[in-house]
Amino acid sequence: MLFVADSAKEKIKEISSNSEIGEDFFVRVSITSGGCSGLSYNMDFDNEMKENDQVFEDNGVKVVTDLKSFLYLCNSTLEFSGGLEGKGFFFNNPNANRTCGCGESFAV
Repeated sequence: MLFVADSAKEKIKEISSNSEIGEDFFVRVSITSGGCSGLSYNMDFDNEMKENDQVFEDNGVKVVTDLKSFLYLCNSTLEFSGGLEGKGFFFNNPNANRTCGCGESFAV
C-alpha cells in the first residue's frame, strides 16, 4: 500500500485546481537510479496507465506506480512540507536504510 498524508492531499488538490489537470489524472510515483544515496524519487501527474502498474487510493488521492518501484515504496507515505524551510513533496519511506542530507535520494 502507498499512503497519502493530509498535507500532500491538500497540495495535490491545490495544484490540480490551479492547472489543466483533469479528474482523469492521477499521481504517478517511481524510483530511478541516481542521487547521492543511489535511488531517487520521481513524482508527476499522468493520465495513462501502463502494463504492470500498481494502483492505490488513499485519502481521496489515486497514486500509481510501476511494480519495480513499488518494491521500494511499499508502505511509504507521500507527504508535503511548505514554507521557507519546507521540502515540498517527500516520502516517509520505512524501507530506506539511509537518505541523503537533502532527502531527495535513499538506499535500501
